[in-house]
Amino acid sequence: MIESKSFSARFGKISIYVIVIFLALTCLLPLWNIVAISFSGSEAVAANKVGLAPVSFTTEAYKMIMEDAQFWRSFGISIQRVVLSLIINMILIVTMAYPLSKSKREFKGRSIYMNLIIFAMLFNGGMIPTYLIVKNLDLLNTIWSLVLPGAVQIFSIILVMNFFIGVPKSLEEAAIMDGANPLQVLLKVYIPISMPALATVALFSIVGNWNDFFSGLIYMTKVSNYPLMTYIQSLTISIEDMLKAGSSASSLANAGEVSNRNLNAAKIVISCVPLLVIYPLLQKYFITGIVVGSVKE
Repeated sequence: MIESKSFSARFGKISIYVIVIFLALTCLLPLWNIVAISFSGSEAVAANKVGLAPVSFTTEAYKMIMEDAQFWRSFGISIQRVVLSLIINMILIVTMAYPLSKSKREFKGRSIYMNLIIFAMLFNGGMIPTYLIVKNLDLLNTIWSLVLPGAVQIFSIILVMNFFIGVPKSLEEAAIMDGANPLQVLLKVYIPISMPALATVALFSIVGNWNDFFSGLIYMTKVSNYPLMTYIQSLTISIEDMLKAGSSASSLANAGEVSNRNLNAAKIVISCVPLLVIYPLLQKYFITGIVVGSVKE
């Protein structure tokens, strides 16, 4: 009987490992194929000869992107957008989550604000009203049109609020007895304890703002103002356009080594690199932050 249970336990663990490895491969192999395509020649890509290793290795797709001055301008705009959005998001999230984490006795209007927040999370004004507001405020073609429409992230506010609710009240009471005011309690008690939740919502903000390309298409009418994701989304290769523009023979020869599939694969790889650098730094906080509110005092 004991051997039977031991065998069942081992079989269960093996089955879990097999399933996890299979799921990991289904995610990893397509991405690896994209990397291989980005380093392969256009003829091999067109003939679908590229698997997990590059065929006719070339870096022309990356050169076409990296040598473009607009690429670096758009990269800078995206960095600026992410930094501004992160600062504004974190300030608004913390200052909204802290009072909402209080009881109805401490914050009498809590129910009204919570109902408004839940309603705003489920229903929004839509793309056209948002565009009209941004236009009427003369924010088109400015960095603020990319930052302000997403300044208040309701889901993140609820996430941090639940974490604040789980902070022991005794810590706050001790700080108040030592003469701390509400702002000092927030800065010196709640925020240090809530780093897992704050790191999680910070990651959400960074990833969301970095990957968003649609806002750039809506709010920017000039290519020079495109963020990176919007710009690389609009990149295509057209030999006819290059001929009309009077491109040099070397540029045309390089373009012949790259197809739109190569270029699109290179776009995906480049867009993933900053996130792959940032995510490991915040990973240790991520799971803890996701399960906030599961244990209450």
